[in-house]
Amino acid sequence: MTQPTIDQPEAALPGPPEPWAGSTMPEPRGGPPYRMTEMIEAEPAFAERLLARLRDDPAVAELAWAIRQAVALGASVVVSGCGTSEHGAQAATEIWREALLEAGVARSSLAAVAVQAFEAALEPVAEGIFVAISHEGGSWATNRALKAAGEAGVRTAIVTCGPGSPGAAAADVVVTTAEQDQSWCHTIGYLSPIVAALAVAGRITGRWPDGAEVRALLARGLEPERVEATERLAQALAGVARVIVVGSGADRIAARELALKIEEATYLPATMRDLETLLHGHLPATDADTGLVIILADERSAAARLARARQASNAAAVIGLRQAGLVAEPIADVIAEGLPAGSVVRVAVARGGAAPSSALAPAAAALLATAVPLQLLTERLARARGTDPDTLRRTETPYREAGERHD
Repeated sequence: MTQPTIDQPEAALPGPPEPWAGSTMPEPRGGPPYRMTEMIEAEPAFAERLLARLRDDPAVAELAWAIRQAVALGASVVVSGCGTSEHGAQAATEIWREALLEAGVARSSLAAVAVQAFEAALEPVAEGIFVAISHEGGSWATNRALKAAGEAGVRTAIVTCGPGSPGAAAADVVVTTAEQDQSWCHTIGYLSPIVAALAVAGRITGRWPDGAEVRALLARGLEPERVEATERLAQALAGVARVIVVGSGADRIAARELALKIEEATYLPATMRDLETLLHGHLPATDADTGLVIILADERSAAARLARARQASNAAAVIGLRQAGLVAEPIADVIAEGLPAGSVVRVAVARGGAAPSSALAPAAAALLATAVPLQLLTERLARARGTDPDTLRRTETPYREAGERHD
């Protein structure tokens, strides 16, 4: 397979090596386009391609059936991972909760829960199904959690790139996403489990997601005016000393991922706070050198979330925080009141379309709509700060040695 470049975003990405081996640090390029740049450009076509491939995958049907059965019996659906894959696990949980409620299998959104992999290994689930998310399938804590769940007699599954990894070998059901991220600042690695979760949700509800709709939603994040707006945000945030990212509902997942991406790619300290949590004791540690990014794309209870976000924004303005937002188009003008001109990127949360059977549920739509904008903001912030987003700073000896201590 040909590795895509910035000019070839539709080319298929390489799969994992055979025999399996963990990835090595990407060769530094010294400037854009980075591999991360290329991965972001590749995402719309990748998502459509992956959905088409998973449609006839028996592992997708098997996982959907196992999740339905566990919930119907009152047992647990626990989804887990580390780093970006942990956020993928949280996203899968949100998507499957919506699907289970729609299908009438679950009575509560607590039918599926996300647990960090190290914690899941220490206290393995005792019934139901345990689903691991691991892009390469080599994460130490995730594989320990898989093994612990299996030893407890629980059915296990994994969503991962290929079938030859240690994680895949430890799971009963293996859903493969086939194409591997070429940057260590994972973007494809974040989108892959979201798309795979959509496929499983399609089997749960009987409504297969429309690949063209998903592709179009992702592609809107790469439209020139949105890219330009993202570049302005990156320039505004480049000089801050730290960044706080806030969100509510499904946007909490995007906020966590953005905070992680900023630290990985730009070496700038970043913290995720729940929207409400920000207002309970954290503001005293902020000042005019703090950046605040508000994510508002989840349309569920949108009025309440918007009202509280405006209150948080007003409080931050009094202190002098440098504010920015990734905000759904219908409410962008409202949240932008009081913020500096050009500080909001309008996120396209397009749902429905002509075919009701293909409409994305709210959490899924928000997660897809924010994926490219948060990644693009990270990549442009890396450009503005002069950092290489692909290497996790392991070109520098202390960071390389630190990584070797825990990999």
